[in-house]
Amino acid sequence: MTNATNRTKAPKQPPLVEVDGLTVDFPVGAAGKRPGGPGGPGQYVRAVDGVSFSLAAGAALGIVGESGSGKSTVAAALLGLHHGTGARLSGSVCVAGTDVGAAGPVELRALRGAAAAMVFQDPLGSLDPYQAVGDQIAEVYRVHADVSRRAARQRAAEVLDRVGIPDAARRSRARPHEFSGGMRQRALIAMALACEPQLLIADEPTTALDVTVQAQVLDLLHGLREERGLALLLVTHDVGVAAESVDGLLVMRDGHVVERGPTAGLLAAPHHPYTRELLSAVPRIDAPRAAAAAVGLPGAGAGAVAGVGAGAGVGGGAGAGGGAGSAEAPVVEAFSVRREFGRGKRRVAAVGGVSLAVRAGETLGIVGESGSGKSTLGRMLVGLLEPSSGQVRHHGREAQGVVPGVQMVFQDPVSSLNPRRSVGESIADPLRAAGERDGAAIRARVGELLVRVGLEAAHYDRYPHEFSGGQRQRVGIARALAPQPRLIVCDEPVSALDVTTQAQVTALLAELQRELGIALVFIAHDLAVVRQVSDRVAVMRGGLVVEEGPVDEVYERPRHAYTRQLLAAVPALDPQLAARRRTARQEALV
Repeated sequence: MTNATNRTKAPKQPPLVEVDGLTVDFPVGAAGKRPGGPGGPGQYVRAVDGVSFSLAAGAALGIVGESGSGKSTVAAALLGLHHGTGARLSGSVCVAGTDVGAAGPVELRALRGAAAAMVFQDPLGSLDPYQAVGDQIAEVYRVHADVSRRAARQRAAEVLDRVGIPDAARRSRARPHEFSGGMRQRALIAMALACEPQLLIADEPTTALDVTVQAQVLDLLHGLREERGLALLLVTHDVGVAAESVDGLLVMRDGHVVERGPTAGLLAAPHHPYTRELLSAVPRIDAPRAAAAAVGLPGAGAGAVAGVGAGAGVGGGAGAGGGAGSAEAPVVEAFSVRREFGRGKRRVAAVGGVSLAVRAGETLGIVGESGSGKSTLGRMLVGLLEPSSGQVRHHGREAQGVVPGVQMVFQDPVSSLNPRRSVGESIADPLRAAGERDGAAIRARVGELLVRVGLEAAHYDRYPHEFSGGQRQRVGIARALAPQPRLIVCDEPVSALDVTTQAQVTALLAELQRELGIALVFIAHDLAVVRQVSDRVAVMRGGLVVEEGPVDEVYERPRHAYTRQLLAAVPALDPQLAARRRTARQEALV
C-alpha cells in the first residue's frame, strides 16, 4: 500500500530560485561611500551578507527594507548583473537551473529575458527615448527568438495589449515621452513578458506612480501570476505594496535578513524590533492626525523632536499658530487661478480655475493623480509660473513673480542640487540673493541650518552624491529655510523615500512649522502621508478642486466619487482587505 502510494506521488519540483549564503561586496568607489563611513582605496563595502531564500514556480516573494538595506543588490544578483562591475560575490545563486555565479555571457544572455526578466523603478531611464516602444520590445524578443522583424513587432503589439495599453498596435509606434508614467511602466512589464519568462523581478515598480495607477500595475502583476503561473520577486520599501502583492516577505536591514515569513502572519505579528519599527513608520490612511502623532518615530536622529510620531501632523490644527481661526490675512490666497499651456487647438488648461487660502501655521494638503494640475498650482503659488488668469495674493497683496518669503521643496533633491557645488554653497544661495556678503556669517548661518535639519555643520563642504536620499531632502529643506520664509510649498517631497525616511522628513517639517509658524502646502500622490501631515486637504482632478475640507472629514466622509476612488486605491496592510479591494476593482471594470 505504501509503495503504491509512493509511486503515485508527483516528484517534488526544485525551487525556481535558490539563493544560499549570498554575500556581495562592492569596491568603495563603485558602491558609493556614506559620509563618515568606512572604506578607502582598495577597500570594499559589504552590501549583502549571507542572504538565503528560495522561490517556487508561481509563488510571490517580497523583499522589503529601507534604502541601503541590500534588497536591490540581491535582486540584481539573480540575473548576474554584478558581473564585470568589480563586485565580489560568494555563496550560490541558481535561477531556473542556471548557476548564475558560474554562468558565462552566453548562459546569462539566455537567462535574462527568456527565463527571468526584470522591471526597474525608472521606466524613462530604462527605455531609449529615440526609439519607438514597440521596436524596443521587438528587439528584446528577437534576441531570444529566431523570428522576422514583422513577427517581432506583432509580438510587441500582443504583449502591449496584454498589459492594458489601448490601441496597442498603433501605440507601439509611439516613443516613451508620448506615454504617461503608468503606461511607460506597463511597457516595461510588456518588454519583460515578451519572451514568456518563468520569473519576473520587479524592483520598486510603483514608487513614482500615483495611487490609482499603482493599483492598476499591482492588479496587472497579480493577474499575470494567475494567468501565466509567473513567479514574482517584488523589491519595495512600501510595505503596503508588498501586502497587496506577495505571499511571503523577507525583511532586510544593513545587508542581512532580519525576519521572514508568510505576509499575513508577519504583518500581523512581527517578531523583530526592526520589522515593528518599519511597520510603525508606515503612514496609515485610517489613522486620524491626532492618533498618528502619537506613533513613535524610529531613528529620527538629530533635528526631530522627541515623541514626534511617524506621521505627526504638520501644524497644530486649524486654529493653531494663526491658523484658519485667525483674523490675520492668509499667507497665500488663490482667486480663480487658471494656467494654460500650448497654442490654438492644442491649448490645454492644466489648472482650470482654483481658489484657496492658507494661513500661518497651517498645512494644506493637495492630492490627485498625475496630470491633475497640483504641481502647476503649487508653482503658481510660489510665483514660478504666472497664472493665465486669476490672481495670487500674499498677505493680501497681489503677487507678481517670485516674492520674498516664499520657498519650494522639490520632489527630487538630486536634480535640484548642483552636483558640482557643495551642499553648503547651494544652501547659501538664497542668503547671497538677499544681499548677504559676509562669508563668515554665511558659513555660520548655513552651519546652523544644517544642524537644524539633523545634519552637521561640517557637511558644508560635502557634495550631493555623498548623501543618502533622505539626507539630500534635508539639505533641500535647509535651503528653503535659509531666507526665513513665511510659506513653503513642498512638491512630492517624500515620494521617492522609504517609509522610515519619510517619517523623519515629515516629523522634521512638523517641528519646524510649530517653531516658526510657517504656512505649508504639501503636494503629494500618497494619500496616507497627506492625511497625517495636513490640517485641510484639497482633492484635484482635471485641473479643478473637486473636494476640499478638514482632512479627517474628507477622508472619513468623502463626498465626491473621485475622492472615494482615490481612497479605495491606497494599499492596505491587511492582505485579505487588499484582495477584496482588488476584486472590487476588477468587477468595476467589467
